[in-house]
Amino acid sequence: MHRKIKTEAEPTIAPGMDDQEELGRHASKEEIEKGEYTLVTTLSFDEVDPS
Repeated sequence: MHRKIKTEAEPTIAPGMDDQEELGRHASKEEIEKGEYTLVTTLSFDEVDPS
């Protein structure tokens, strides 16, 4: 009897890559013209101390 294992791939970044530097870099005009860019949205959790 064969079982199917459900796997979900999560987005990853190459090991050793400085994600803040790489994801924060703006695309050049040439990259935009060729469509070789990715729109990046950054979300941050702003925790307020209730005291």
